[in-house]
Amino acid sequence: MPYFTYILASKPRGTLYIGVTNDIARRAYEHRHGLGDGFTKRYRVHRLVHFETHETARNAIQREKTLKHWIRAWKLALIEEINPAWRDLYDDLLA
Repeated sequence: MPYFTYILASKPRGTLYIGVTNDIARRAYEHRHGLGDGFTKRYRVHRLVHFETHETARNAIQREKTLKHWIRAWKLALIEEINPAWRDLYDDLLA
């Protein structure tokens, strides 16, 4: 079963959120529709701008922790390397 680390943004170069899940489509849907209370709902962070696939939960969790400790400039560079337009990748998951 694959696991994912992902980054959400409120807008290009806006507020960021980093998470981990075993079902990226479901989790992105939950964020987009404000299901559950928390940071992403409060700050309207719902645009999926980056995700990575991992073979194990342990690897995904470690990557999440690593990304959370990065400075903001590194996170922005990571996103813009693959997604320079800051497109919402959610629709790509459904295709």
